[in-house]
Amino acid sequence: MATSETRTFLAIYLNDHLAGAAAGVELARRTAHARRDSADAERLERLAEDITADRGALLAILRSLEMPVRRYKSVVTWAAEKAARLKLNGRLRSRSPLSDLVELEALRLAVEGKAAGWRTLLSLVDREPALEVESLRTLVERAEAQITVLEELRVKAVEEVFGDRTVRAASVTTP
Repeated sequence: MATSETRTFLAIYLNDHLAGAAAGVELARRTAHARRDSADAERLERLAEDITADRGALLAILRSLEMPVRRYKSVVTWAAEKAARLKLNGRLRSRSPLSDLVELEALRLAVEGKAAGWRTLLSLVDREPALEVESLRTLVERAEAQITVLEELRVKAVEEVFGDRTVRAASVTTP
């Protein structure tokens, strides 16, 4: 059984991940919407749905551990994600191809962090009996699949923005 202090740290840790998930859901939905007419629209929509489901899984984990949900953290992160849209992208009134690349890179980073979070929880299953090993393994596998998709889409975006076909050969995927 975990100590009071380690459970407090775990609650903070999970709420921080939940806050990140709120921003990740918004970013995934925006990216899917922005590319709804592209050849990758279906993959991006499925990715947004999976990222939304992963946030739901994290909420369920918090409930199963009987830990409070600190919604203010999610609200702050959600607002920060909205503010990040104001960055200069080389165009004043329309979406730039660079936006796709930057958003895919940000999503990949977010999913890498999510995967690390699931692995952290896997390392705690002996101390937290409410954590389900198989569910966490499934979440890790899904995150790794998402990383693979995001890397493929990122490489494609690099080619679209910079016209560089050599990037595909230099790309390294690490799901």
